[in-house]
Amino acid sequence: MITSESLGDVHNSVGTENKTGWRKLLSFLGPAYLVSVGYMDPGNWATDLAAGSQFGYKLIWVLLLSNMIALLLQNLCVRLGIVRGLDLAQASKHSYPRFVNFCLYILAQISIIACDLAEVIGMAIGLNLLFGLPLIWGVSITMLDTLLLLFLLNKGMRKLEGFIISLIFIVGLAFLLEMFIVQPHVIDVAKGFIPTELNSRSLYLAIGIIGATVMPHNLYLHSSLVQTRKIDRTEEGIKTAIRYNFWDTTIALNLAFFVNAAILILAASAFFGRGYHEVAEIQDAHQLLSNIFGKLAPALFAIALIAAGQSSTVTGTLAGQIIMEGHLNLRIAPWLRRLLTRIFAIVPAFFTILHAGEEGLGKLLILSQVVLSLQLGFAIIPLIHFTSDKNRMGKFATGLPLRILAWVFAVLIVGLNVRLVIQEIGTWADANQGSANLVHFVITPIAVAIGALLLYVFLRPLLYKHTDQRTYIPHGIAASLDNLEPVHYNHIAVTIDFSKNDQDCIRHALMQGGKKAKYSLIHVVETAGARYYGKQVMDNETQSDVNNLDKYVEALIKLNYKAEAKIGYGGPATAIAEIVNSEGIDFIVMGSHGHKAIKDLIFGTTVNTVRHKVNVPVLVVKPGAK
Repeated sequence: MITSESLGDVHNSVGTENKTGWRKLLSFLGPAYLVSVGYMDPGNWATDLAAGSQFGYKLIWVLLLSNMIALLLQNLCVRLGIVRGLDLAQASKHSYPRFVNFCLYILAQISIIACDLAEVIGMAIGLNLLFGLPLIWGVSITMLDTLLLLFLLNKGMRKLEGFIISLIFIVGLAFLLEMFIVQPHVIDVAKGFIPTELNSRSLYLAIGIIGATVMPHNLYLHSSLVQTRKIDRTEEGIKTAIRYNFWDTTIALNLAFFVNAAILILAASAFFGRGYHEVAEIQDAHQLLSNIFGKLAPALFAIALIAAGQSSTVTGTLAGQIIMEGHLNLRIAPWLRRLLTRIFAIVPAFFTILHAGEEGLGKLLILSQVVLSLQLGFAIIPLIHFTSDKNRMGKFATGLPLRILAWVFAVLIVGLNVRLVIQEIGTWADANQGSANLVHFVITPIAVAIGALLLYVFLRPLLYKHTDQRTYIPHGIAASLDNLEPVHYNHIAVTIDFSKNDQDCIRHALMQGGKKAKYSLIHVVETAGARYYGKQVMDNETQSDVNNLDKYVEALIKLNYKAEAKIGYGGPATAIAEIVNSEGIDFIVMGSHGHKAIKDLIFGTTVNTVRHKVNVPVLVVKPGAK
């Protein structure tokens, strides 16, 4: 079932009412920490290491600027999520046509894949540095984090937040200790906060830093996560929620800034100051740390890298769910979405290792962050429009000074990206004279089309500023309730698996049909013989199942109910659906196994599959249901 709430499974799941003081603050702390892990993922490491080793402390001001932009934009996301009860993708769905939303979804999904690519590479490198595991195996192992995500999501939002915060603590502690080991020059660090002119090399890195810091999917994620808090929907309650989330965001993002600055300062102190100016590879940084500082510094470095990669990969999946449900109104199983995203990230990592060797991974990391930066405009511009809209935001619309500052940041990011794209297209054309036609007739038109889409995203809310009609309604308009006569079912099916749940299922079926209905008790034999030979199989298990099912039928007949036994063979869902469709059954009662986490993935698919194979109502009875 598709829900209108963002992250419907955990929407309003964390209570904040009837709390005061520090307990109130603690109830709001959490969403920004899940967001902040995206600001200290392995992609940041690559850009920060490259910036520190090539330019010393000179690009610290770019990190500070990125953090200021992030603080402003994430607080706009908080405002949108709390006031309108919509995440950024849902708000876009309300404001832009279907085709534009599809394009925005594709671009946002590309940014998530680019981010996930950084996590794959970072985890593989971290495992290689700490345990000597080959990179190709490390990349393969990253598929397993899908299982970790399933487990965490099943435990609830507060448990997930606790796990992420513990990983952030490991990263922060590791770099705090690193700072004591490398002992940076404080005066030179302070000078790095003074802006300097950017040449072509430093511009590429600066845009990579901004892309690695202000990630597009984090804007979608934060606008959704703040809705996990149940708040008082009065004007005062909304003000309180915005205020507490402001502190949550400020603390979390400043911690992320500390980590990023520590990586850049580490590279500047350990490498740039010693003449190592081309340390863009994480592996090189680890090796140099071993040579200069002994075993402790590189071990801390590798542990922090693994923790950062693992924490970031969890939040990327949540963002994927948000953009898919918001832009496309489509929900698929979290494990499947995670698996698809991870496969799209693993494929380029595999090809890079096979064709460019381990040295190519560092360049791929930085490229992934530049791709993230190129997507930023498509998230930032709608966000500023939505939070400035007084018709929908009311008193909570952003004020003029904040709006101007937000647009200045947006123009800065888009302008830097346009300059980079023009610069890179020119570089590709000059370097590949033989394939100049490819550049001019394929790459350039794609760049122009994306630019036109960005212009449309900017102009539409201005041109339709006073249109208050939604272009999209999640579930349509409520129909009038003029016919509420009770429904009578004539033929009811009950699925039987000879578990403790059978009695509850039969009891709920009898409540629906009474003694006027006919009841078909269905059991499916799933042995290998049943799958191959169907009705011809008469093994011991089949005989036993038939006898047991007959006992249920006889018990119901003694109670004056009309009952019969139906045996299916092979796959449970297909067999149940065949019996239901062939027997004219108009209602099904099925038992849920009550599995959790991994068992749900393995066993819990029958109910959903049956639901899609039949056209009659299905009642699912959980174990112990009253």
